[in-house]
Amino acid sequence: MNKYYEFNFDGIVGPTHNYAGLSHGNMASTNHKDRVSNPKEAALQGLKKMKTLYDLGLKQGILPPHSRPHIPTLKQMGFSGTDSQILEKAYKTNKSILLNCCSASSMWTANAGTFTPSRDTSDGKAHVTPANLATMFHRNIEAETNYKIFQRYFKNPEHFVVHEALPSNIAVGDEGAANHTRLAASHSDPGVHFFVFGKYAFRRGMMRPKHFPARQTFEASQAIANLHNLTAQNHLIVQQNPLAIDNGVFHNDVISVGNEYVFFYHDFAFFDGYKTIEDLKKMFFDVTGVDLCLVSVSAHEVTVAECVSSYLFNSQLVTLPSGDMALIAPIESEKNKVVKKCIEKITSSTKNPINKVVFMDVRESMNNGGGPACLRMRMTLNEQEIAAMHQPVLFSDNLYDNLTNWVQKHYRDELRGEDFQDPALLMESRQALDELTQILDLGSIYDFQQNG
Repeated sequence: MNKYYEFNFDGIVGPTHNYAGLSHGNMASTNHKDRVSNPKEAALQGLKKMKTLYDLGLKQGILPPHSRPHIPTLKQMGFSGTDSQILEKAYKTNKSILLNCCSASSMWTANAGTFTPSRDTSDGKAHVTPANLATMFHRNIEAETNYKIFQRYFKNPEHFVVHEALPSNIAVGDEGAANHTRLAASHSDPGVHFFVFGKYAFRRGMMRPKHFPARQTFEASQAIANLHNLTAQNHLIVQQNPLAIDNGVFHNDVISVGNEYVFFYHDFAFFDGYKTIEDLKKMFFDVTGVDLCLVSVSAHEVTVAECVSSYLFNSQLVTLPSGDMALIAPIESEKNKVVKKCIEKITSSTKNPINKVVFMDVRESMNNGGGPACLRMRMTLNEQEIAAMHQPVLFSDNLYDNLTNWVQKHYRDELRGEDFQDPALLMESRQALDELTQILDLGSIYDFQQNG
C-alpha cells in the first residue's frame, strides 16, 4: 500500500489585503468594513502559521495570491483606457465595482477548490476542481486563475486530473473544500468524502436560509463527487442547518472540522443532525472497518454566536508525527473564556486523540472572516504524486526566508479604500507578483504577464 501524506497548501495573503466588507453573511467581514488594513502584517502572519505547522513536522505547500486590482474584469464591466484611467473612472463612477476587483480573498484557499486523493477514486488518479465561487462577484473572478495554478501544480496526466470549474451560475455554486471533509482511518487508508451544502437549486419547497445566502448547492456537491469518480459507497452529501447560515455560519468549516478518524462538530451544524451523524458513522465503518470518533459540542457549552466570533471550528485539526492530534486555533478562541474551557475539556479527555492546541495570531485574516482553516486547502498525496507535482511550491526553511524578505520588500503597511485608485498600487502589486512567480517558478500565470 502506498503511503499518503496530508499537505496543507496555504494561500499567501496578497498585497491588496483590505476590509471592504464584501462578503454578505460573513459577520467579521461586515463588522470590519472600511477599517484600515495592514497587508504586510497579514502576509507575515500567514507565513508564520505555515512555518509553525512545518516545524511541527507537517507537510506544507503554498498557493500564490491573485493579481489585484483585476483590470480584465474592470474592462468587462465597461471601463476603458489605460490601466490608470480605468482605475480612476471606476473609483469615481462605481467604487463598489472597483473594490470587488481589488479583493485579496484568494488568500482563503479552503475555497480555491476540491481535491480528491487517488486512494479514493475509481480511476486511481488524484482529482482537483477549482471552485466557481459563483455566489460572490469578488470571488467568482478567482476561478480562472486557480485553474491555471492547478494546471501548473498538477500537470502530469499519469497522476492528476485537473477539471475546469463548474458553470459560473449560482444554481451550481461551489465553494470548494470549505464544505468538504475527507475522513479515513489514516491518510493512507480508503476515505469517506463528506459534502455539506446550503440549499437545493432545483427542488422547490425545500428548507433554505432566509437572511444570508447559501453559497454551496446540492447540485454542485453532487457534480464534484461525479467528476472526481467517487462511488455511492464512499461519499455522503448532507444539508447544513439553514438557521446556522442565518447566524453567520457561511461555510461548513465554521461549524465542523474533521481529520482522519475524528469528526469535531457543533450539534447545530446540520439540518437533520441525528440522521446526518448516524449516516456518517455507518458509511465510515463500512468503508474503514473502524468506528468514527465523534467530538461534539452542544449549544449549552458553546453558542453558535460564540462559534462564529471565536472560529473554534475553523481551527485546523491535524495529525502530528507522533500520531497525536492537535488543534491549530485562532487566538480569538483562547481569549473567549467559554471557548477556551471547551478546548481544555477536549484536549484533556482520553476519549479522543486531540491532546494539543496551538493558538495562532492570524488577526488580519480573522478581521475579514477567515481563520486558520480558511487559509489552507488540504491535499492528500502519495510519494509518487509528490514527486510529480510542482516542487518549488513545497514549503522549506529557505522558502520561508525568501517569502518573508519578499513581503518585507513589496507590501504596504496600510491600505484604505481610496488607495485603490492609485496606479502606483497596481504597479507595486504586479511587480511583487512577477517576482513571486520567479521565486516559485510558476511561469506567466497572471494576465498582466501574458499581455505585457
